[in-house]
Amino acid sequence: MSGHSKWATIKRKKAVTDQRRGKVFTQVSKEITIAAKLGGGDPDGNPRLRLAIDKAKACNMPADNVKRALQKGTGELPGVNYEDMLYEGYGPGGVAMIIESVTDNKNRTVSELRHILERNGGKLAASNSVAYMFHKRGTVRAAKGTVSEDDMLSIALDAGADDMTVEKDHYEIVTAPNTFEAVKKAVEAKGIHIEEAELHLLPETTVKVEGHDAERVLKLVEALEDHDDVQNVYANFDIDEKVLAGFGNE
Repeated sequence: MSGHSKWATIKRKKAVTDQRRGKVFTQVSKEITIAAKLGGGDPDGNPRLRLAIDKAKACNMPADNVKRALQKGTGELPGVNYEDMLYEGYGPGGVAMIIESVTDNKNRTVSELRHILERNGGKLAASNSVAYMFHKRGTVRAAKGTVSEDDMLSIALDAGADDMTVEKDHYEIVTAPNTFEAVKKAVEAKGIHIEEAELHLLPETTVKVEGHDAERVLKLVEALEDHDDVQNVYANFDIDEKVLAGFGNE
């Protein structure tokens, strides 16, 4: 698991404050709206929308919020005109970063993200200068306890998964984007609890970051993730797990 994946796992274990929950609801609402706008309001025929609704359920987002976001995307309710935007940059220590956002004002968003990066020792990069370092993958995080490691591996591989790692309290299954849904359904069909399932960008290689730069990178990632228009931040840092855990508990 990459350094950034470990960091994401540590953050998930932290208590969710009301402020953070509100941020998550905003992110998911935007994702539902733009997914419905681009692919229609039927989740059975719109994988992106289906995944967004699954995220809404996972974070206990009220059904009325989901409905409103969906209707804004289909045009049944008036709403903001959102666009998908992807920004590339570098953080301290030469860490490569990709920032996915959903925005109603591209000029505002790029200006504010540039400011966040520069204030935290990073910088925006030209298009395609970083993207080639990452590839889209699916991950399914399944709870341990109800199935053995061998059985879990068989279920995953039979459904088309590429790999599986065993973490302390869960299995991490990695898939290609086109087999993600099949693997997720295969795990669900066995009655195994899925803690999280998502499509995201994983780095081809990682950069070892230590000392002051490690702290600066983590602060930068947090600052970017806290921006209202940012949906996801991906980075190729490799930071010692003890440092990650210590920072996450501050």
